Amino acid sequence: MGIIVLFTNGFLKLIIIANLLAWPIAYYVMNNWLNDFVYRTEINIWVFALSGVIAILIALLTISFQAVRTGFSNPVKLLRYE
Repeated sequence: MGIIVLFTNGFLKLIIIANLLAWPIAYYVMNNWLNDFVYRTEINIWVFALSGVIAILIALLTISFQAVRTGFSNPVKLLRYE
């Protein structure tokens, strides 16, 4: 369980840093692009928050799937091929 927590913390930190870097850039680009339209719509913060939550959920599902798959594997078979 400790290994899963270490992997999860590492990936979650990277995802959060990536989101914090991408959100201002995406807001700036989208805001400039939307200014060219006659009927302009506003960009809401919940769109960025939802994308961050979805990215975190995908990462957690992937990590948990890989951990369960590795946990149920036979170590003898894995070491034989090494």
